[in-house]
This record gives sequence, C-alpha cells and structure tokens, in this order.
Amino acid sequence: MSATALKRPVNEPRNIRREVLPNGLTVISEEMAHIRSISIGIWMKSGSRDEVAERNGISHFVEHMVFKGTTSRSAKQIAREVDSIGGNIDAFTGKETICFNIKVLDEHVPVAIDILSDLILNPVFHAKDIVREKGVILEEIKMDEDNPDYLIHEIFTQSFWKDHALGKPILGTKETVRSFEQDNVLDFYRQRFAPNNMIISAAGNLNHRKFVDLIKARFAELARVPNGFHQPAPAITPRVITRNKKSLEQVQLCMGVPSHPISHEKRYVSYVLNTVLGGGMSSRLFQKIREEQGLAYSIYSDLNPYRDTGCLTVCAGTSLESTPKVVDSVLAEFRELKAGPMPAEELRRAKDQLKGSLMLGLESSTSRMSNLARQEMYFQRFFSLDETIDQIEAVTAEEIAEMSNELFQPEKIAVTVLGNLDGLKLSRESLVC
Repeated sequence: MSATALKRPVNEPRNIRREVLPNGLTVISEEMAHIRSISIGIWMKSGSRDEVAERNGISHFVEHMVFKGTTSRSAKQIAREVDSIGGNIDAFTGKETICFNIKVLDEHVPVAIDILSDLILNPVFHAKDIVREKGVILEEIKMDEDNPDYLIHEIFTQSFWKDHALGKPILGTKETVRSFEQDNVLDFYRQRFAPNNMIISAAGNLNHRKFVDLIKARFAELARVPNGFHQPAPAITPRVITRNKKSLEQVQLCMGVPSHPISHEKRYVSYVLNTVLGGGMSSRLFQKIREEQGLAYSIYSDLNPYRDTGCLTVCAGTSLESTPKVVDSVLAEFRELKAGPMPAEELRRAKDQLKGSLMLGLESSTSRMSNLARQEMYFQRFFSLDETIDQIEAVTAEEIAEMSNELFQPEKIAVTVLGNLDGLKLSRESLVC
C-alpha cells in the first residue's frame, strides 16, 4: 500500500449534531467512526467566577462532593463500576465551567451514561462526607500554597482582577471552605445543576440518535431554573506587587496585560502574537532569555481569555540577581513587537506551530468532546478546521504590530514578584516599553 493511501484527508467534514431538549439541556455529539472509544462530558455553563464572595470555592467543593455517593451508589461502588468497564472518570472546575467527564469503549456507553447521570442527578451530600471533604480540600489549598508556580499565578490574578470573583481562587480560601455546610451546598447544587445551565457533549464511535435517547431517558424530567448568575465584566487594576517568601530558592515573576475576550474578532491575531512571544521553544522569550542570556530555565507567555475579558501573561523563574534583567528583556521584546512588522519567516513558523498543535489537539475523543462544549458555550456554533486554518493564515505582521501597540502599554502592565526578595524594588517607571 502506498504512503498516500494511508493518509486521511486533513479537512474531512466533522459529523457534528446538536439538539436542545424542551427543558433547555443542550446535547452535542461528533461521530468519529475510526476509533473505538467515546468521551462524554457534562458541562455547567458557570464556574468559580459566578460565586458570591462568602461562598468562594463552592463550585469546586460540589464537584468533589458528587463523587462521595448517590442515592443508589456509594463512592466505592462508583469507582468499582468505572474500573470494571476499563473507563476513566474525572472532573474539574474552572473560572467559567464545571465539567464531569468519562471515557469508555463504545460498547459501554449505556453504563457510562448511567453512572455519570447518577452523579449529576442523585448526589446525597451527607453531612459527615461534607466535614471529611472540607479537610481534604484544606490540604489541597496548603499543597498549592507550597507550590510557587501556582502561588505566583494566584497572587497575580487576585491583584489583576481585584475585588471581583474572577480574581478569587477556584479552590476558595481556608475561611470560606471551613464555612460550607449541607444547606448551602444543596442550595448551590439546586441552582447550578439545572438543564438550562448544562451542556452534554460526546465524541467518538457513537450514534447521535441513540445517544440523545439515552440522555433524554435520564434528564428530560429535570426542571429548568432561573439562570441569572453571570456577573458583569471585572475592572482591571494593573499593580506592581512584590511578595516576600524566604523559603523560596528562585524568584517567580509574572507580568501581564489586559487582552481580549474569548470570542473577540481579532482572537487569531492574539493567538499568533502569543505564539511568537512565548509559545514554544522557538519563541522570542525562550530564545533570548533562556538560550542567549541563560537567565531562566522556565520562561513562557500564556493567553487567558474569558467571556468578557482576558489577560496575556509572561511567567519566569529566575535568580534574585537576574530578576531586573529578565524584566528588562521582556520589556525589550514588547518594544520590538510594537515596532514591527516581524520577519515573514518568523510569522510563517508561528502559524505552522499553531496549526500543528490545533490538528494534534483534535486527534483524541476527549479533546473533541471538550472542543464541542467550549464552542457551544462561547460561540453557539462550530468551526471547521478549514475555517480555523483560514483565520490563522489571514493574520498579517501589521496586525500583530497593531495589537502589540494596543496591549503592551506601560500603564497597563501588571507585575507580581514572589521570592526571597532581600529588598528588591520594582517601580512603574521601570516598565517603559
């Protein structure tokens, strides 16, 4: 057989189908006939940013609690049933979503849906389990506070979106977690685990009609509730913060600027800009700061877009002596991007890197299942690979320079420095770019 005969067409049409049940529950599936697995996710369209301040962390807490037992299964039975079909079950809480997902062989779909729907529809929230789980999450908070990579992001985020739920930790604080009781856990569950706040997405070797019928059999009677918990967009406070922590060997540095929301028309310009700046080993930050100057082991940039705001950050771990040089070097890269336009060869490489990671990201049923839910959540439509590649290809060097000038303004730059700082000072005046 020739090599070309083995190739599948890159842009073959995706077999995506969508249905909204009368109670507002959205069901989406994508058939992938060439694999034997199926990934199913139940997504809530609200996350930690939609919590009131005194209940910070309750989304994550409830995500944990549904695994502690239902009206028909104990926590141990849930684990054993999933293991008995060779499945993987998981969950996570984000700023704008809570997700429960399972991956199984196609022949086990009915069992998988039975288990997953039982978790979502019939959790018991026993008072003794709530007390025990508070202890578990308090240990998780301590563990994260001991992790400088996590801590620098948390301090930066809390300052950047000061006094807004988007800036508060997903896990909550020790004080808020200790305050959770059975009644407020149940109140939160009844409000959020409602069909009009839910997307069920699946990708893999499935039949859409049969899949929808299985979902309807369990969720059709679930009553919708008023959904008014989306908060207004946060104000941004770009402050310069130094936080002393003597136990750290390295200085952690996070520099960030406001960027565009997830559905912004210029989002592909942001993606390419981030890739060029610090999105990989050939990026400017990695090459200049790590490879040429040897100032850091870890240095990268990251784009965090949300439904109504966003942030582009640069993060590095370095020595106390090198911290001012790293800050100056990052600012130099901001200046160079603003001066633009970048060389055609560099732009080509960034576009190819983005397209490659995008295609690789669509190879598994889990990533496609996530992709479906997120596109429904933020766009209410689905983008073909062709469409996305065309958008990436359309980005010009002039647009990247234009966006760099929009984003990288000295008065908008927020900086957080964490470590054994020994009197290190950093002023706004030093952030010229």
